[in-house]
Amino acid sequence: MNGSLLNASEEARLGWLAAVLTPGLGPTRSARMMQRLGGAERVFSASLTELEGTGIPAAAAQFIADGQARKAAMEEAERTLEQQAVFLTPEDAGYPERLLNIYDPPAVLWVRGDVSQLTRAGIAVVGTRHPSPYGAGMAEMLSRELALRGMVVMSGMARGVDTCAHKGALDANGVTVAVWGTGIDVIYPKENKKLAEQIVAQGGAVVSEFPLGTFPAPQNFPIRNRTLSGLSVGVLVVEAAEYSGTRITARCALEQGRDVYAVPGNATNKNSWGPNTLIKQGAKLTATWEDIWEDLPSQVRVELEDEIQARTGRDESSSGQSASLFVEAGSGQPMSEHERLVIQELRQDEAVQLDTLIERLEAKLVSGEIFTALFELEIAGRVRQMPGKKYVRCF
Repeated sequence: MNGSLLNASEEARLGWLAAVLTPGLGPTRSARMMQRLGGAERVFSASLTELEGTGIPAAAAQFIADGQARKAAMEEAERTLEQQAVFLTPEDAGYPERLLNIYDPPAVLWVRGDVSQLTRAGIAVVGTRHPSPYGAGMAEMLSRELALRGMVVMSGMARGVDTCAHKGALDANGVTVAVWGTGIDVIYPKENKKLAEQIVAQGGAVVSEFPLGTFPAPQNFPIRNRTLSGLSVGVLVVEAAEYSGTRITARCALEQGRDVYAVPGNATNKNSWGPNTLIKQGAKLTATWEDIWEDLPSQVRVELEDEIQARTGRDESSSGQSASLFVEAGSGQPMSEHERLVIQELRQDEAVQLDTLIERLEAKLVSGEIFTALFELEIAGRVRQMPGKKYVRCF
């Protein structure tokens, strides 16, 4: 990128990028500086006195006036292109309007994938990094059902509920967006590298407000949470302990005027404290996708229903089908008698140890028949094996 050949629009974009890379400037100070200078394109032509007059720290003004900020911005822009990514500023047409309307919106967003997905109606799914089988199953099921109906599923790609939410959307061939607390070139956690690639390959996006190379620091994630809730039309909480980061996301959502939904949990489970408390405080109790769907703003719901009808010819509002968690074991595709006996002993909210399962079915099946039935049920996606030779029934 040749800095001497930039037009006014490119100069303004580079000005925002330089502000983010300047030590001591956050989104609020950056926005105030642009306003007082009369535009982001004036960042590099302003004198040291003018820069200091905007109220930014003296060291930050010196960093910009010396040309160090411009040099850093040019290098960052080049590295962003090398990552096959783009960066968005508040002046760009592709910058999400919902995010612009929150307090203290990010000055720059780095995006890898389909930028247009950031402006579509999305639901943020958040929760604990250590969910129960019930929590993991609910996160995956609700994300899958909402993605099937055209909603973008947004989450932070952390372990646990976040990962389940992304996987649920991908299983439905839907779109999901991961909002990171690191640079878009720093995958965290590392075991989710394949998941990140799937998100982008399937038409979704990875987005961050942190420069390339930013490593996972604890202070980044609360900042990320307000961006996650700001991008969405609502936040769904699935299992969260009393002092978890999920509380921050829920609070941000309320402050931003977003709807908050919560999946109720077992009162004796510490990870049920978050959603159960939110429900007491007015969050909508959510058990199926319909609980969210019927609560969406009318304009958003009409847009989504029009998309469904154009894509499938089906009118979701008059389909006559009601969502239910209570599906009979024999419904859907046929199962063998052995498979039916095994699945009747399994639960969705609690894993059953293999030895316990064999004991329960001792009078009806031999161990070899149980192993075969479990294998077939796993292949069919009806049962999932958990660590420690435990099995749980899928939603």
